Amino acid sequence: MTVLTGLDRITFDTEIMAGQACIRGMRMPVSVIVNLIANGLSPSEIIADYPYLEPEDIQQALRYAAWLTQERVISWQPIIAQTL
Repeated sequence: MTVLTGLDRITFDTEIMAGQACIRGMRMPVSVIVNLIANGLSPSEIIADYPYLEPEDIQQALRYAAWLTQERVISWQPIIAQTL
């Protein structure tokens, strides 16, 4: 199982949910938590529906999602082959 530094509750295991980012090795993908938040549920509502989750699980899921969406714009120019 792989764990990211500073995101110790976000785990990756090819035997669990085909290696998707999950919470604490459980079959709870980070994407489900992010989707629930995006659709208006509060952390307390999520915990009421999924009592095995803790507030820090939700915080780390959101931090992981924010890390994934960091934009990086790289300017490049194609190399054009010159004929001699």
